[in-house]
Amino acid sequence: MKHWLMKSEPDVYAWDDLAAAGGPAMWEGCRNYQVRNFMRDEMKPGDLAFFHHSNAKPSGIVGIMRIVGAAYPDPTQFDPRSDYHDPKSPPDNPRWLAIDVEAVARFDRIVSMDELRATPGLEEMLLLRRGQRLSVLPVTPEEWAVVCGLVGLDPETVQ
Repeated sequence: MKHWLMKSEPDVYAWDDLAAAGGPAMWEGCRNYQVRNFMRDEMKPGDLAFFHHSNAKPSGIVGIMRIVGAAYPDPTQFDPRSDYHDPKSPPDNPRWLAIDVEAVARFDRIVSMDELRATPGLEEMLLLRRGQRLSVLPVTPEEWAVVCGLVGLDPETVQ
């Protein structure tokens, strides 16, 4: 199993939107080739991901979600009414992917960027690197354990 961090602006898609789905929900709209490659080549059902609210006050990790299916063509790329429409993406060879996720655990508090930066063991976390803009990032097992510990979760029991 791998661990991930997936970012969304809460005014676009928030933790509460995922929780309200009551089951699997589509994580769509990613328009970066590296993110697409992570979804296509590395994300697997059962993987866990931190849900990170970006461009928020404060920005930070708000919960954990699970990947519940394999990546598939993102339908928003073909919808001219969608903000994520890509007229250059051919239907017979789609450029962009989506993946289904479900809520696992909401944190009692936001683990802010400032707290993450100040926490020993997270110095190399990709999220904290200058200029890092990807909306999906791998998280090492050690980083996963440190962040879970910040909110009192045993990383071995998070399912």
